Amino acid sequence: MLQNDGYAGKVLCVDLSTSAVTNLSTSDYSTRFVGGRGIAAKIYWDELSPQTGPCDPGNCLMFFTGPLAGFPALAGSRWTVCGKSPTTEPEGFSYSNLGGHWGAHLKFAGYDGIVIKGRSDEPVYLSIQDETVQIRDARYLWGKGAAQTREALKAELGKSAKVVAIGPAGEHLVPLAILLADNDASGSCGFGAVMGSKNLKAIAVKGSGSVKAAYPDRLSAVTRHIRQVRKGYPRIIFPQSPPSKMKWDFCYGCIWGCGRAIFETEDGAKGKLLCGSGVFYEGRARKYYGEYNSDVSFRATRLCDDYGLDTEAIDGLMMWLSRCYRAGILSDDNTGIPLSKIGSLEYIETLVRKIALREGFGDVLSQGTVKAAQIVGRGTHELIGDIISKGGHVSSHDPRLYITNAMLYATEPRMPIQQIHEVGLLIVRWLGWLGNQEGRDHFSTSLVRAIGKKFWGGEIAADFSTYEGKALAAKKIQDRQYVKESLITCDFYWPMTDFETTEDHLGDPTLESQVYSAVTGREVDEEQLYRVGERIVNLQRAILVREGHQGRKDDRLPEAYFTVPLRTFMGNPECLVPGVDGELTSRKGAVVDRDRFEEMKSEYYQLRGWDVDSGLQPEEKLKELGLSDIASELKKGSVLA
Repeated sequence: MLQNDGYAGKVLCVDLSTSAVTNLSTSDYSTRFVGGRGIAAKIYWDELSPQTGPCDPGNCLMFFTGPLAGFPALAGSRWTVCGKSPTTEPEGFSYSNLGGHWGAHLKFAGYDGIVIKGRSDEPVYLSIQDETVQIRDARYLWGKGAAQTREALKAELGKSAKVVAIGPAGEHLVPLAILLADNDASGSCGFGAVMGSKNLKAIAVKGSGSVKAAYPDRLSAVTRHIRQVRKGYPRIIFPQSPPSKMKWDFCYGCIWGCGRAIFETEDGAKGKLLCGSGVFYEGRARKYYGEYNSDVSFRATRLCDDYGLDTEAIDGLMMWLSRCYRAGILSDDNTGIPLSKIGSLEYIETLVRKIALREGFGDVLSQGTVKAAQIVGRGTHELIGDIISKGGHVSSHDPRLYITNAMLYATEPRMPIQQIHEVGLLIVRWLGWLGNQEGRDHFSTSLVRAIGKKFWGGEIAADFSTYEGKALAAKKIQDRQYVKESLITCDFYWPMTDFETTEDHLGDPTLESQVYSAVTGREVDEEQLYRVGERIVNLQRAILVREGHQGRKDDRLPEAYFTVPLRTFMGNPECLVPGVDGELTSRKGAVVDRDRFEEMKSEYYQLRGWDVDSGLQPEEKLKELGLSDIASELKKGSVLA
């Protein structure tokens, strides 16, 4: 039975080396860190030595929900996977955010999260059915694809079982390996390799419980209000000409739905296409076949999913390979990959198989684009250019286009997609208004400026021609997004910056605190909730510093952002943004100004209460945020300001 505060009350702890199964009390962490990434970061701090490697048995692989998981009409059932990642530079703490149904069903089984340590001698999977937790033999599943494994376990345990699994890439400890769950929810940052290093093939959950709010009437009133002011999220489907059949497939507890759908080809192959995975192979297939080929594009994504590889990372890798091929450095002969046939089914099948199994040149590519270029040499590192952001992903919501995002990119261990979405997705809606897109008629430049004032600290934050106001905007976005990733809510809906049905169309930043208070019974306002976000920001900063992050020196951007002019942006080819007083302006040809970026960093550190020269945290600031225990340990390591 769940508690009347949104929490299940327990965190399941499994040591695969000893087969020990124990529990932690969620309440030991939730008051200070809410849930999701917040609690995972604190357990990481408590349990991991900085010297622990990503694939060492001592690494903790953590799966966490937030207090909103399992409730209807909140878009709050996303879940996070955290641990030490093989994709960060240097290897360190990172996080991944997933949707679908798995997280809600973990809550229904009676757990707010799972912490997995150790390494099994043989392949195993974890079965969780309410109070019954079993470590079961998975040797018969080893070598199977992630989607194959998921379906095999559902056939064995029943269709109601929700499964997250790895494919061959995870088994072979490929840094680009993902986790794949029900609804084709995928988690990146190399956690598929971490899971594979533990000989853990899958986790299957079945729960018979339900969620309860402290104040159900208040929660119902808030959810009714949300549905009244939001008509829905426009459903954008990628590709525009999908395979023959399509069915909407939303995450558990969604408000209205988004572009998430399951496609089915004529021969019965099924899978999700959305955002990056949707356009993953489309342009290359179109160029190779001379017309759009939905079948090849779809199968490219399915191959990556089943082998357990990150489509975004593979996309960036293919861009680099294409440049190396055109430069005459890499060829079909010296790679064993048909680089001359990019866009074909033969090309993607060969590439994905070789990377996942670490065959031949695939072993080099399995390290990711940046490391592969270092291994190959011969000037191939320069060919990366502005393709890759942090963590090996293709650059998105580019900081040359959206200046605020430069600060967000620089201070995170990976591309912080939830944070950069706050600016980027807003401008997507504004572009729809500019183009008279259906469903965007409530939007306007004046609304963007009003959102800047209410959510980002001032109207100047919505002027993308200047660096002024961007440090404050970055801080506000981070504090809000960190607590959002602890609740955990969906980027497509939260924060609710704009409403379709109100007179001024301006959104409400207090809704998160209203929902949190109604569910948990802990009365907090907007600023108090953001203060929790600030605490989690500082906890993660402390983790990174303890693992070798050098503060200001390491808060940096890829060099290409300073030197390569912005050429275009997907969906916004003219790079249009609001400028001075809302005037339409273009960022085409822009770079990040190095001096202004450093000035922005200084202002950001001042706003954070960190030392401006070093970018390190003072002991007083950590104590002020209720992190005295963190400050004491950093002080021992002489890594405080």
